[in-house]
Amino acid sequence: MQRDDMILVSTDDHVVEPPDMWKGLLPREWQPRAPRMLRKSDGSDVWVFEGQQVPNIGLNAVAGRPPDEYGMEPTSLDQLRPGAYDVDARVDDMNASGILGSMCFPSMTGFCGELFGKQEDKELARVMIQAYNDWHIDAWCGAHPGRFIPLAIPMMWDPKLLAEEVRRVAKKGCHAMSFADNPTGLGHPSLHSEHWEPFWKACADEGTVVSIHIGSGTGMKLQDTAAPVEIMITSTPISLFGCAAELVYSQFLRRHPDLKIALSEGGIGWVPYFLERADYVYDHHRHWTHQDFGSKRPSDVFREHIVTCFIDDAAGIRNRDLVGLDTITWECDYPHSDTTWPLAPERLEKAFAGVPDADVDQITHENAMRHFQFDPFSKLAREACTVGALRAQAQAKGVDVKPRSAGGKPAAPEDAPFVTIGHIMKQLASAFATPFDSEAGGTGEAAPSEVKRRWDRN
Repeated sequence: MQRDDMILVSTDDHVVEPPDMWKGLLPREWQPRAPRMLRKSDGSDVWVFEGQQVPNIGLNAVAGRPPDEYGMEPTSLDQLRPGAYDVDARVDDMNASGILGSMCFPSMTGFCGELFGKQEDKELARVMIQAYNDWHIDAWCGAHPGRFIPLAIPMMWDPKLLAEEVRRVAKKGCHAMSFADNPTGLGHPSLHSEHWEPFWKACADEGTVVSIHIGSGTGMKLQDTAAPVEIMITSTPISLFGCAAELVYSQFLRRHPDLKIALSEGGIGWVPYFLERADYVYDHHRHWTHQDFGSKRPSDVFREHIVTCFIDDAAGIRNRDLVGLDTITWECDYPHSDTTWPLAPERLEKAFAGVPDADVDQITHENAMRHFQFDPFSKLAREACTVGALRAQAQAKGVDVKPRSAGGKPAAPEDAPFVTIGHIMKQLASAFATPFDSEAGGTGEAAPSEVKRRWDRN
């Protein structure tokens, strides 16, 4: 398939929430407790909520910066490309990379709404999560019909409330709900607990995809401070290997034949070996473990229930039949550091060399449209949705994709041979070390050990 003829729908991107998002969003009695963005004395912008600060971390929004300026330092909105937080600019950037559709995970709340969910006042938590979901569906996605797949954040502390939220947002056209790869990492019951049954049932009933992002429950592995940071970046997607095993051997997938679960940013190259291993273990050990898949094997359960997502995965594309073609979706990961923006079509064109057009269409948009009940062609003419057509719009508007320096501090001292996990832990600690104004309450100080606790929940 020619590059300009592809239609791209990304099933994993991220929104950096704009500073005015809470304006007019809450009932009057809750407005004084809404999160608010402040600029600290070090020039960084943070959200402040109930005495806590939530910084913008560099790698979360480096799209458009020169690669040598990447890092984990705290940032201000001025350092970010406007497409990170402004929905109109986001669509311009999508056009510039030829991307039709996008599903955006949250930033300030945590993937699973932990900022709100961990509050002792659960009515406050409920109000904030519902308000956030309404903003995401109505304001962010609703600003440009046919361009975004809505994604809601969960009420993890109460599976019945969570099920009600699944049904509420489904009525608004949202059929994706974020969830943790390991709920115990957030202090909740195991995936294998009956605790979650109301949630699974609601998702199955509504055709809602449970969207599990890397690091959503297990966090990031920061245990060896002397290790090169590439070790963490390289190994993080493979962390969903363990989650996939939990899911395939769970009972709830067998109880709910229509339930779908997406492994966001997990890649696909490892899936053929995982499926081979899962089938081998079942065949080899089931006589004493008493597992019973009936006439099926673990690989069948995976392909029936799991939606896979990749950024740049030539090995997975070559082995797409072993992965399960119907499961595969593509993602851009804008504006995170792994993103292929603005050259996503060029990267995909190389991976798709020799791949039949029908397979390309499934991977680039048809699977995503089916799994997430996303129908952009009801809003936009199909011929206006191709890479070539969208890039022509961006060119006519003068969208500039050249890297722009945003300054900032280097990730490591000049005399360091390479950047280590310890260096980025220090950068993360600096995000919390500068106090915010006394009116907001708290000092916001965090030592490196506290940063490790927040980011590494293993």
